[in-house]
Amino acid sequence: MSTALSWTELRSGHQDLGALLAFRAASLPGSARWRMRLGGAAVLLLTAAAVVGPAYLGGETPRPRSGQLLAVLPTMCLGFLTLAIFSAVASAGGREIVPREEAVAFPVSSTTDHLGALLLAPLNIAWFLQTWTLLGVTSYALGPARWWSYELPVVLWVVAATTLAQAVGWMVEGVRRGHHGIAVFRLLTLLTALTAGGLILSQRLTALLDRSPTTWILTWAGDGQSGRWESWGTGIAVLVVVAVLAAVLGIVPAHWALSRPMREELRLESGNHAARRTPGSDLMMMLRIDRAAVRRSVPLRRGLIVLALVPGAVALAGDLEWRMLTILPGLVASGGALLFGVNTWCLDGRGALWRNSLPVSARVAFLSRSVVLLEVLLCSAAVTVALSALRAGRPTAPELTALVCSTLVVSVQVVAAGMRWSIARPFAVDLRSARATPAPPVVMAAYSARLALSTTVTGLVFSGLAQVDDVALAGGVALVLLLWSAWRLERAAQRWDDPVTRSRVVSVVSG
Repeated sequence: MSTALSWTELRSGHQDLGALLAFRAASLPGSARWRMRLGGAAVLLLTAAAVVGPAYLGGETPRPRSGQLLAVLPTMCLGFLTLAIFSAVASAGGREIVPREEAVAFPVSSTTDHLGALLLAPLNIAWFLQTWTLLGVTSYALGPARWWSYELPVVLWVVAATTLAQAVGWMVEGVRRGHHGIAVFRLLTLLTALTAGGLILSQRLTALLDRSPTTWILTWAGDGQSGRWESWGTGIAVLVVVAVLAAVLGIVPAHWALSRPMREELRLESGNHAARRTPGSDLMMMLRIDRAAVRRSVPLRRGLIVLALVPGAVALAGDLEWRMLTILPGLVASGGALLFGVNTWCLDGRGALWRNSLPVSARVAFLSRSVVLLEVLLCSAAVTVALSALRAGRPTAPELTALVCSTLVVSVQVVAAGMRWSIARPFAVDLRSARATPAPPVVMAAYSARLALSTTVTGLVFSGLAQVDDVALAGGVALVLLLWSAWRLERAAQRWDDPVTRSRVVSVVSG
């Protein structure tokens, strides 16, 4: 009997995906559905604003620096594809519509899983910000004339890049699940990093980017505005074909990857861990348990590596100045919180019942989880800043002070927000799976938007303070913001002290 993929399997996968989405929607309360509709409307309004709004700014054409913006548009398109690939690879091929344990009773085909991962790929703030940036830059540079014709190639490129990244993510996951696959993946990652570093140090990266195939996106956008419809139509057709083929052919590596054993997850679950000496205090014991939980979770380990290295590598390639580096700690802190911090008690899983039965005060457990989350954020931010500083030159005292203060402030700010959200809206999540997220995709998108907004504003404040020749001013602002975050963290701790609240959270995350 043939096991080859067919149109029938693709059609049934599409139908199964619709049934899974309907099941998910039916399980949501009415208030959550209303919030989803409001969130969807807000996304559509922001997208329309990014498409049309910048075209009418300034008035005169050509716009100031429009040539420079158009020159970097192909590089931005390539950057979108690169970050989409990183996201798909880090999430083991993509996010799950239905968690692994729930899918045991209702098996989901690899085709359905692939289509679901494609559907969930845009549900993160990084994808939306990059898309809005591409649309806004193109709109501002080319003006209001025939804006629909030059924005359409950019939109289709976003779709094509997402489908291509998804296919690459499945292929990498298939390699990673093979014999010696983890070693092969790490070797390929090291070679890629060395190649990129060599291009940056040899000053050949710019020349290589100028020959990128994404330069055709700029050509087709210009053809649409200029009325060269034959060339424009050819470009539109090419992008549509690439997107459709990548979406359909991505089923093949998805089937291959999902049919292989999850070696890294199984190795961690079946490993032996030698006993160590008992710590001298309850807090140290809780810290050991929480640190081990982070270290032994596959999605957290992969996410932390990507989170620490990718922003720093981008800043290293872009040769950012010190005063601009104050934005990076906020981005890293936001991403770190989205790994587990927004639902931090889910890290225990079923073990939450045992953990909360230990003769340890609730405040000690809360402090331990907050400290571990802060450690994760600070260590990731430190790696990012260290990579970014390699080409940033020698900082002035205000610049260095502003960067340190920004890192501390956004980290504590994110910890306070994450601990509050973890108590207010807990979710039962299995973080053993490499494709797991600490909350449903729609909730994660809302969390990421709120975190990105608050940390970006904080980073911009310290970016301005880096240009002021007064070190004490940055320190004073940081002290005020730290006290405010500490007060909010104390309020969350008081809520955790309540046995009823604590029982509700534990019953949910261990369910």
